Amino acid sequence: MSDAFLIRPIEPRDDAAIAAIIRAVMPEFGADGPGFAIHDAEVDAMHAAYAQPRCSYFVVERDGVVVGGGGVAPLADGEPDVCELRKMYFLPAARGIGAGGAMMQRCLDAARMHGFRRCYLETLTGMDAAQTLYRRSGFVPICAPMGGTGHHGCDRWFIREL
Repeated sequence: MSDAFLIRPIEPRDDAAIAAIIRAVMPEFGADGPGFAIHDAEVDAMHAAYAQPRCSYFVVERDGVVVGGGGVAPLADGEPDVCELRKMYFLPAARGIGAGGAMMQRCLDAARMHGFRRCYLETLTGMDAAQTLYRRSGFVPICAPMGGTGHHGCDRWFIREL
């Protein structure tokens, strides 16, 4: 397997693969109980969910197989200039090859294109590699959640100016 990967917009044919990735990766980090994104209704219909205004979702392909994804959307019950980095998860095959940094850049570029000025995200203690990526990408920790995501299982929150 090469380290080469492709990031592209999600297509309807990717829905099952992304749902499976979310359901495989979140429990790896203990994020499968109540209050986590694994239970969001959009998990089974990601293409339709991110076809909405000011939303974008991308998948990572490696050797023709979808191995990860990430996106941005308006922050639920948040200020209109704030988006949320959402459902950015990678299978082990997509880790350590630069896909996380490339996906982050793609998502932040999309957020700017949609007119957002700030990007918010929620994560969990123990997702250390992800938090390293967030900090390296300019996100700073904040003390409390923003908006109304319903993800009360998350215990770390970050924001970044765009």
